[in-house]
Amino acid sequence: MLRRVYDWCIATAGKPHATWAMGSVSFAESSFFPVPPDAMLIPMSLARPDKAYYYAFVCTVASVLGGVLGYMIGALLYDSIGQWLIALYGYGDKVEAFREAYAAYGSWIILLKGVTPIPYKIVTITSGFAGYDLVLFIVFSIITRGARFYITAFLLNRYGPRIRVVIEERLTFWFTVSLSVLVLGFIAAVYVF
Repeated sequence: MLRRVYDWCIATAGKPHATWAMGSVSFAESSFFPVPPDAMLIPMSLARPDKAYYYAFVCTVASVLGGVLGYMIGALLYDSIGQWLIALYGYGDKVEAFREAYAAYGSWIILLKGVTPIPYKIVTITSGFAGYDLVLFIVFSIITRGARFYITAFLLNRYGPRIRVVIEERLTFWFTVSLSVLVLGFIAAVYVF
């Protein structure tokens, strides 16, 4: 089954709707969706290493725009949607500590958590809830999300064919590693504060 999903992602990479789908996932992941855009960015860049930087650009722009939506959820809708999303990811009882940390270290929180597997939606919603400066939030989001996606694009553009062979030979192993990193990111998000 894993092989079929992987083959589907690779085959879909060349289709006209693939970039839109990846952009949509990247947008949604920054505000409410649990699946990171890497699930599409990596297979699409492996299929088309020549377009890896374009895909990174799409992911960055969509992620920052989705981050602004997450910021607005935190700033304007925290009592309804924002609180529910934060509780869903296990931060319900740690919001005040997180808000205090934002007052002292907001820039560092955005920069560091934006490149880690910790769910970025937690950063975006809490940034809005904590009243962090929107312009700085956007600037730091561009830096951190761009770094994450462009580093991936660089590696896949430069080493794509070799990486693809390694991944395809041990697909289950690499899927397990990726899933483990994602789960550890969620666990770290819950226990960091």
